[in-house]
Amino acid sequence: MVRASFPSRSAGNEERPPSPFRLATLMRRFALTALAALALGLSAAPAAAQKIENPVAVFSGLDKITGRIINFEAAIDETVQFGALQLTARVCYTRPPTESPNTTSFIEVDELSLDGSLARIFSGWIYANSPGLNAIEHPVYDIWLVDCLPAPAAEIAEDVGPDDPGTLADHPLPPPRPLL
Repeated sequence: MVRASFPSRSAGNEERPPSPFRLATLMRRFALTALAALALGLSAAPAAAQKIENPVAVFSGLDKITGRIINFEAAIDETVQFGALQLTARVCYTRPPTESPNTTSFIEVDELSLDGSLARIFSGWIYANSPGLNAIEHPVYDIWLVDCLPAPAAEIAEDVGPDDPGTLADHPLPPPRPLL
């Protein structure tokens, strides 16, 4: 039988403690790695994007039968009719010019049937930079968000005065405005 011999930890094979130079190098590497990980973690956190609420949403609509594209504006909470569709924009957000563009709007789209009844076909967020993300499914019409418009300077000046919102009964909604 053959015995394997392994080196033993005798007096000549003991490990020595690291030198002060080696210890300082290891500490410096650890500190730099921790700092790099912290910087990477902070840069990966999403920045809180400032939203600018606008009073007017700009849309484009395609009539697939005639091939006509119509650009139209819809004030917030105003119903606009495009063919057999009634579109109501509830909110329209943009970002400041210093940030990457991201225009979003929450809309509700109803289809007007021949008997005069309305059926909701879409309710949700749409994005100007990716119109296919939340597409409005309709066999005749396509609608997509183009932009949001800020309030005109005259309206901003009028809003500075005293504000009495009243009740909803004091301000009835106007009938939808036809586009075609």
